[in-house]
Amino acid sequence: MATRESRVLEIIETARAKRAKFRDDRINMAHGAGGKATSRLVEGLLQPAFGMDLDDAALVGDIAITTDAFVVKPLRFPGGSIGELAVNGTVNDLAVSGARPLALTVSLILEEGLEADVLKAEVEALATAAERAGVRIVGGDTKVVERGHADGLYITTTGIGRRDPRVSFSPPRPGDRVLLSGPIGAHGMAIMLARGEFELDADIVSDTRPLWPAVDAMLGPGVRVMRDATRGGVASVLNELARSAKVAMLVREKNVPVAPAVAGACELLGIDPMYVANEGVFVAIVAPDMDVPGFADIGEVKTEPPGMVLVETSFGGKRVMDELVGDPLPRIC
Repeated sequence: MATRESRVLEIIETARAKRAKFRDDRINMAHGAGGKATSRLVEGLLQPAFGMDLDDAALVGDIAITTDAFVVKPLRFPGGSIGELAVNGTVNDLAVSGARPLALTVSLILEEGLEADVLKAEVEALATAAERAGVRIVGGDTKVVERGHADGLYITTTGIGRRDPRVSFSPPRPGDRVLLSGPIGAHGMAIMLARGEFELDADIVSDTRPLWPAVDAMLGPGVRVMRDATRGGVASVLNELARSAKVAMLVREKNVPVAPAVAGACELLGIDPMYVANEGVFVAIVAPDMDVPGFADIGEVKTEPPGMVLVETSFGGKRVMDELVGDPLPRIC
């Protein structure tokens, strides 16, 4: 059995070591879901064309810049709305890159027929979220498209921040610990239940919030890297980090925090919460001796098998936690 398991891992390792190639004939929803299809699109087409890195934000000197687009459905959901999400999602990309968020620009794509009260509510949500995150909205653009072409409202935001001098990020290395800032899965499940597609009644609200205060409190020597676990969830983040650093990740399932309501909803829908999107949770890889109160210690960095993530189950076994092709919950951010 051990030999067969080794052979299976070797096959998976060989397949994952190959450079992603974009060979699809048409774009489908999976390309925007944060899984393997997204990786093929970004790593196989966009990255080679533009020569860009795959970090949450790009650095120009000590200035960090990031751009994000938001197409969430429905526009309002328990715990937040597209306006609040647009601010938090962008400032969080800056935060986990080790940059203090400073300013945003906002582009609004409005669909003909959008109710003025809906627009006013989201403009207010943008302004309130920016104030809470400590950033200014300094510019932007507005476009209107024909009825039926924008699902009400789309928002694109660009964020600018300043790199914190305490940042000393480096690739994860064997022995490092994998930390999680909070319970997972709340945002994606809140969105899914808000759509009313399932007859489930659960008290779940989105975890959308600005992450800079938590990042600011832990920055310093020993922090290797941080990532916010949005599309594709924690599973996608760990797979990306393992693949880029050519290390293995071992996650202890029993240590992963999941709220009971989220765990129950995921179980009923047959969804692993490790793949569900978050908007207020980030993963941090830190040195073995670094103590971070309030964070869940969910695993460690290993040597073998490189580029892969393994889960130590609650029953004592192990399984591979690969990236999904798409996302079980599309249009969640």
